[in-house]
Amino acid sequence: MAKISALLVKELRNATGAPMGDCKKALQECDGDLTKANEWLQKRSASKVAKKAGRTAAEGLVATYVHHDGRTGVIAEVNSETDFVAKNEDFGQFVRDMCMHIAAMSPTYVSREEVPEAVVAKQTEIAEAQVREMGKPDHLVPRIAQGKVKAWFSDNCLVDQPFVKDDKGRSVGDCLTELAGRIGEKLVIRRFVRFELGEGIAKKEDNFAEEVARMASGE
Repeated sequence: MAKISALLVKELRNATGAPMGDCKKALQECDGDLTKANEWLQKRSASKVAKKAGRTAAEGLVATYVHHDGRTGVIAEVNSETDFVAKNEDFGQFVRDMCMHIAAMSPTYVSREEVPEAVVAKQTEIAEAQVREMGKPDHLVPRIAQGKVKAWFSDNCLVDQPFVKDDKGRSVGDCLTELAGRIGEKLVIRRFVRFELGEGIAKKEDNFAEEVARMASGE
């Protein structure tokens, strides 16, 4: 087994935010390989979260974000098992960053489980038509279309979107899973609302030429 230095443990700790003991264990299991140790920690976090799937998460935090121009705002709720977690700095920062992400990326759903079956069926139909238009063989159509639908989920479902605050390209869901593993509680993004100034209002478009004509005719 490779000798694990304190400096190497600190480097992994800074990269992942995982406890020092977990970082040392990961490096020992992976013979000092930082990349493999990072993956080991991610799998460990996912395993911890899976074991807590049946627990009730009814505490947590409601956070808001308003963009600096005042035209976009977000309210989001992320649940935890205990109210103690709401005071956790990392948890609070994640929820605030997530609100900023929602303002920037404008997801429609929290997760693909929320997407109505009729919407999924329509997107599948559109994807298959696009693939056939590309001239692909019929036996390849379903598989290629499935990839297109997966990309649609990534564009429209919050947990599948690449997190704008993560420099490793991980999704919002991946970052939430890692955070849950570090905190040791079930964490759930329950809901969000995104507001955009004037959204849904039919704006009147004035026709300057018609206005001049009306004025000239005395109307």
